[in-house]
Amino acid sequence: MALDELKSAVPDFAKDLKLNLGSVIGNSDLPQQQLWGTVLACAIASRSPKVLRELEPEAKANLSAEAYTAAKSAAAVMAMNNVFYRTRHLLSDPEYGTLRAGLRMNVIGNPGVEKIDFELWSLAVSAINGCGQCLDSHEQVLRKAGVDRETIQEAVKIASVIQAVGVTLDAEAVLAE
Repeated sequence: MALDELKSAVPDFAKDLKLNLGSVIGNSDLPQQQLWGTVLACAIASRSPKVLRELEPEAKANLSAEAYTAAKSAAAVMAMNNVFYRTRHLLSDPEYGTLRAGLRMNVIGNPGVEKIDFELWSLAVSAINGCGQCLDSHEQVLRKAGVDRETIQEAVKIASVIQAVGVTLDAEAVLAE
C-alpha cells in the first residue's frame, strides 16, 4: 500500500505527521469519493512529487474516472483562482475587487461529480494555497448545502497533513543531496 510507504518515508523527527497521515486518511469518516478526491487534489496542490507519486495510484483506484478527473480539475482551477483572488484580497486598493475577473472557470459550474464533492476538494486546495476569500466562498457553499463543520474540518485536516508531509519529505530530499 502506497500510504504505508509514504508513512515509512516520514523521518522520525516528524513522527506526528506520520501518525496524522495514517489517521486522517486511514480513519476518515468521509465517504470514499470525498476522501480520495480530497487526497488527490491536495497531493497535487502540495507540489511534492513523492507525495503525489505515492498517493495518486490509491486515489485512482478508489475514484470513478469522472471523480478522478474532477479532483485533478479542482486542483488545477484552484491553483489559478487562489492566486487571483488572494491577490485581489491582499491589494489595498478595493477597486480591484470591482473589476471583472475575465478568467475561465467553467469546471466549477459543471465538474462532472456532485457539486458538494468538488466544493470540498476546492476548499481543501484553497487551504493549502492560503486563499482566505476562496476558503470563505467554498465553506459558505458547503454549509448552505447542509455540509457540517466536522466534514469541512476533516478536509482541512487532510490538506494540512498532506502539505506538511510534502514539505518535510521534499526538504529531506534536498538535504540528502
